[in-house]
Amino acid sequence: MEKSSDARLYERLKDLPRMGLAFSGGVDSAYLLYAALRSGCVVTPYFVKTAFQPGFELRDARRLAQELGVELKEIPFDILGVERVRKNPEDRCYHCKRALLSCVLEAAKEDGHAFVADGSNASDDVGDRPGMRALREMGVCSPLREAGLTKHEIRRLSKEAGLFTWDKPAYACLATRIPTGIEITSKNLSLTELAEDALAQMGFRDFRVRLYGNAARLQVSREQMPKLLAHRDEVCRALGDYEAVFLDLKARNA
Repeated sequence: MEKSSDARLYERLKDLPRMGLAFSGGVDSAYLLYAALRSGCVVTPYFVKTAFQPGFELRDARRLAQELGVELKEIPFDILGVERVRKNPEDRCYHCKRALLSCVLEAAKEDGHAFVADGSNASDDVGDRPGMRALREMGVCSPLREAGLTKHEIRRLSKEAGLFTWDKPAYACLATRIPTGIEITSKNLSLTELAEDALAQMGFRDFRVRLYGNAARLQVSREQMPKLLAHRDEVCRALGDYEAVFLDLKARNA
């Protein structure tokens, strides 16, 4: 009888008795941390704090680590000090991933971990995506992907495990809101985070506020468009630091 993906994950974790984990507080790395602890692995989660992560991601990472009874190690890092990231070229993600993983690898080595893992899963495209290339080059393993666990399965298993992250929307870092070729600054990152925080407080989920010149381009799901229009004045006030606010009619996740 063929083993389930979850069974294959626990079997894989037996080969990783001491492991550092590149931890984001998202659905995938959260479940991997839970599974690693459950398997008896000595695991240390590392959260690299940069200007690219909004505050709620760190709060979620701290909360989950506390609920699972494990110490979260936070590594402050000036990502904007990396020119090949700050200049925002086409391959920014590759250089960013290498910089962040270097921080985790160094910390994990100091803590005596022979392996470092990340939360990539079987739903992620393993082609020539910049982040995947960086993982391969730096010898970081991806137990969830290796076990064949998809995003859907990870959400289901997370819910069964009682992890609050099980239905957390997918989230890409703040740098992805800045068009390629536009230099990333603390100012445009802060503007983006404040705008997305404002929409989140209004009850919107799984949306993006993208920089469009000096304007904001809002991407929401088809289901949320009526709500956005109904709260037009409130949204415009909240995003008043932008010269204009546009709604992208090509619905997100349509």
